[in-house]
Amino acid sequence: QLQKQQSRINVLEEVIKLFNWKRFGKSSEKSADQVELFDEAETEVSADAPDTAELLETAHSEETSSDTASKPKAKPGPKSFPPDLPRNDIIHDLPEHEKTCDCGCQKVEIGEEISEDLEIIPAKLVVNRHRRKKYACKACEGKIAVAPTPDKLLPKSNASAGLLAHLIVAKYQDGLPLYRMETIFERMGIHLPRNTVANWMIQCGGKLQPLYNLMNDRLLDSGYLHMDETTVQVLKEPAKKAESKSYMWVRKTGDPERPIILFDYAPSRSGSVVESLLPGYQGYLQTDDYAGYHKTGDQDGITHLGCMAHARRKFVEAQKVTKNKSGKSGKADMAINMIKKLYQIEQQVKDKSPEARYQIRQEKSLPQLKKLKEWLDKSLQQTLPKGKLGEALAYLSKNWTKLTRYTEDGRLNIDNNPVENAIRPFAIGRKNWLFSNSPSGAKASAMMYSIIETAKANELEPYAYLRTVFTRIPTCQTVEDFEQLLPWNVKLEPVPKINA
Repeated sequence: QLQKQQSRINVLEEVIKLFNWKRFGKSSEKSADQVELFDEAETEVSADAPDTAELLETAHSEETSSDTASKPKAKPGPKSFPPDLPRNDIIHDLPEHEKTCDCGCQKVEIGEEISEDLEIIPAKLVVNRHRRKKYACKACEGKIAVAPTPDKLLPKSNASAGLLAHLIVAKYQDGLPLYRMETIFERMGIHLPRNTVANWMIQCGGKLQPLYNLMNDRLLDSGYLHMDETTVQVLKEPAKKAESKSYMWVRKTGDPERPIILFDYAPSRSGSVVESLLPGYQGYLQTDDYAGYHKTGDQDGITHLGCMAHARRKFVEAQKVTKNKSGKSGKADMAINMIKKLYQIEQQVKDKSPEARYQIRQEKSLPQLKKLKEWLDKSLQQTLPKGKLGEALAYLSKNWTKLTRYTEDGRLNIDNNPVENAIRPFAIGRKNWLFSNSPSGAKASAMMYSIIETAKANELEPYAYLRTVFTRIPTCQTVEDFEQLLPWNVKLEPVPKINA
């Protein structure tokens, strides 16, 4: 009985230590709220002991390649401004009496010294007046001809493509809630109620559906997907309380050439949502170990991959609650160090071709994984299953096959960090706008995040892309027309410049 009580006390002490670490400990992420972004802790060990998954995300480890280490450091001091920014020349001249030399001669201009500072001109509102010419025949007084009305994305509104793009980027890229935008426009003398803007965004979401469908088709044909989910609160969800959780599901292709990131809203976290989002999918599927993915991951034609970063986090938690006061390394430290070596190999091959990555993994990663597996089998026999260390070992053992499959193909990732990074903008925005009012609003948000994040992943500026898409969608008649608006096909229209 005493042994059972002591075991229970040890487990509870670990829980308290882990809670204190998550609440007060240092995090590898810049945001203090990073622990809350995903389903499992994203925290990292102290700054004096860098390791593992961070190597791929930050590329600032001391273990980087010699090429990286040999790069000269940036010089301190002010940086020059981009040459394409317009320059406003302000001439500073000497007073007339200073242009005369002490000897009585007139001084001659021999050159000038130039220095620059950065100015900002507040946003300027402009009303586009569409003046449609009318024509009539004086001889017969026949039918009057009027120039046609230009096509608009939202015909019954007074919102231009540029305004809609600005509002969407402000909320979904910059995390600006609608009530703040309403206040900003009030200061400019424009009454733009948040309800009106919310309605515009829902309508824009519907207009973007054909573009989303094309991206979804290509995503399902890609053969390699990352997938994850995070919470979102919807106030007016049918048959659910306002404070209950709903979910935003995120899928990302593993193709670096034409990346696609799609967000989908669902009221639940059940495995049926995964099945509905991957109809007929064949290929690699990389996720964490949430049970909702297991049924889909076990289907014929799908190869389920795990996330080594999640396995590592389990050992980081164990390290925090089982730290040896004498400073000696424990089992958690040993696991972290061995996983670190796997990530160091990934750092070396990240810019190489899939073929080269595969070959190097066969030569270097497989022997390291073999050492890790031998250590794991031995440690499982020496560690009690209860407690954070036992949980970490059990997680690694249970998911071993899925965690090591990345060595089978040079295209594959060692972890699921690409999609977790894709979720981050949504999680940051959620801290500002807090919730969606209705399911239609949540679906519109999913659509906007899909378009913006895919545009960013393809190195397009979100405002310029959305403005181009909103300008051209009203004239799209065929599938080929919409295909020309995909991020890797589109030719961005120049943003008009208004004279001050």
